[in-house]
Amino acid sequence: MSVTGAGVPGAPAGGLAATVLDRLTNAYAGAADPARAAAMRAYMKDVAPFLGLTTPVRRALSRTVVAGLPRPGEADCTAIALRCWELPEREYHYFAVDYLRRHVGRCSSGLLPVTRHLISTVSWWDTVDLLAAHVVGPLVAADPALTAEMDAWIADDDLWIARAALLHQLRYKERTDTGRLFAYCVRQSGHPDFFVRKAIGWCLREYAKTDPEAVRVFVERERGRLAPLSVREALKNIGP
Repeated sequence: MSVTGAGVPGAPAGGLAATVLDRLTNAYAGAADPARAAAMRAYMKDVAPFLGLTTPVRRALSRTVVAGLPRPGEADCTAIALRCWELPEREYHYFAVDYLRRHVGRCSSGLLPVTRHLISTVSWWDTVDLLAAHVVGPLVAADPALTAEMDAWIADDDLWIARAALLHQLRYKERTDTGRLFAYCVRQSGHPDFFVRKAIGWCLREYAKTDPEAVRVFVERERGRLAPLSVREALKNIGP
């Protein structure tokens, strides 16, 4: 497996990835719906072309793609994800995200640079949010040393990397590092982009399901720094 200048492994030919990609491209392309694809592309602000597969159709096809195949190792997950990302149509990226979500427990902290590459390439909320909560989050939970990487991500100039740092604890519930969560929200409270301000409110709202009083106290203390959007989202289910 080659390594790019950014330190992300290159996608090799052969092996399990070759089998998966061959099955995948045949299955997805055969079910393409050009009329639906145009509408999907417009809805997603032209971030990428689409094949026009609805979610139920795509997931059913995906099950046929992986049927009977062996469980992947980390190298397989990396190769499959990177090769999917090289394809233009968004449904292939969705397959990669779903595949990583399913097999993240079989991967080490070495998958984090690969995930960062996916987050920062062809970036939009539809892939970034799932990668943050369902891939980055489990990787950090399994290896707490990766919190140092999250501390770097939250200060990154790439808004999608910062958003991923905010959202990586989204599913932690009682395991949430509240000090880090609140510090991240403060760190990006003045961010000019909608997607970061929205993420601040979202991660606070999600944690409020576990500890609403802590979120209420934090928002009240930092209301002068938090954007109105972040405040509204944070308090949506618990009130002012």
